[in-house]
Amino acid sequence: MQLKKRYLSLDVFRGLDIALMIIVNSPGKYSTTFSPLLHAQWHGFTLTDLVFPTFLFIVGNSMSFSMRKYETVSDRIFLTKVLKRTLIIFLLGFLMYWFPFFENGELKSLSETRIFGVLQRIALCYFFASIVLRFWKIKGAIIFSIIALFSYQLILIAFGDLTLSGNAVLKLDTWLIGANHMYHGDGIAFDPEGLLSTLPAIVNVIAGYLVGLFLQKSGQNYKTIAKMTMLGGLLIVIALSWDLFFPINKKLWTSSFVILTIGLDLIILSVLVYLLDIFKKTKWTYFFEVFGKNPLFIYLLSELLIISLYQIKFKGNWTYDWIAENIFISWLGDYIGSFGFALSIMLFCWLVGYFMDRNKIYIKI
Repeated sequence: MQLKKRYLSLDVFRGLDIALMIIVNSPGKYSTTFSPLLHAQWHGFTLTDLVFPTFLFIVGNSMSFSMRKYETVSDRIFLTKVLKRTLIIFLLGFLMYWFPFFENGELKSLSETRIFGVLQRIALCYFFASIVLRFWKIKGAIIFSIIALFSYQLILIAFGDLTLSGNAVLKLDTWLIGANHMYHGDGIAFDPEGLLSTLPAIVNVIAGYLVGLFLQKSGQNYKTIAKMTMLGGLLIVIALSWDLFFPINKKLWTSSFVILTIGLDLIILSVLVYLLDIFKKTKWTYFFEVFGKNPLFIYLLSELLIISLYQIKFKGNWTYDWIAENIFISWLGDYIGSFGFALSIMLFCWLVGYFMDRNKIYIKI
């Protein structure tokens, strides 16, 4: 644990990502949200599209430290621990979509509860990345990543097209769990965290693990960040070239999207290592460290807060919409007001995280 504390850059990286994730997920009004805070509608890329793959990358960073504890334990103990953590995170995600559990005084039906989602993808990617790294080691993990990315492209081409309504991700989920258990935010039943598109997402976790391991072995120095920056730039070039044949698409989690996000994460992390671990410019970091110390709890808190505000009506409107419209948008205007509301949700979650940190409360699974 002492080794991990020296890497302030990783804690701040995690905190930055959680803060952005909350802002992106809680706009006052989607129709008046600044475009960089919106996902690409289909093919293409925005700043917001980087948030979730970065979280997976950071999961991998953390695993490069935590998996050291299991190097000497038996496979049985290792698998039990990994499976337990996977099931807890997956179940938390499922319960979050089922929340508030009761409707009209009766237990809410599970017939239309979403099965896959953000936490569920994190759980599955963590599980498979852990298995690959434990039993296939680093070389095997790299080979797996290459095969996964190319295989995924072939599967999408062979069993569908790259449209919203005709892709293989949708077809598999429809057959496996049915349309009622899928996300409907794009106008049809299609889950951007579907089972099939989890395959390439595993590579984001593996990449984060390899980068975390590289940082530990190479140290925080100029040579390290130079290598990371050059590799990041190379991956971005590869992704943009691949985009000509296999479009960058967050909702399908295409292979070009994976390579692009890993490349960007490498460059961002290089900048943070330079500023925080080498140059020691740390006066501004505590705000983001608060998020980074309880990331899963704070993310869950933000989602449950948003869901709760959509469960209570005030003056004929959902409380979420009333607060956004009457307190923020009416005073600050459409775009600034919408952004201000998102900031207020994020700051509320920060205050809870600050209270937890001051009282040394850290929730880990």
